[in-house]
Amino acid sequence: MAGIIDTIKLAGTLVFALPAAMAGIGLLNGDQPLFGGALIGLAIGLVVIQHWLTMPTDIPEILAQRVVGTVTKEPDAEPEPDDER
Repeated sequence: MAGIIDTIKLAGTLVFALPAAMAGIGLLNGDQPLFGGALIGLAIGLVVIQHWLTMPTDIPEILAQRVVGTVTKEPDAEPEPDDER
């Protein structure tokens, strides 16, 4: 389920990043290459920050994953009894 939520978050970020990148590409070819490069950098930065930044709303999800991982650990294998004859 976390994969679906991450995909929706990425789509929301791309709503803002893609227009900025497209405008930046247009300005690179035009008369303002410095401003175009800044817009492309902004678009890349938005996606990278969204991927790596932990928001306060993400903390309960992270804690829940740690608790589930702790609770559902597989038990250690029991040693097999030695056959002493």
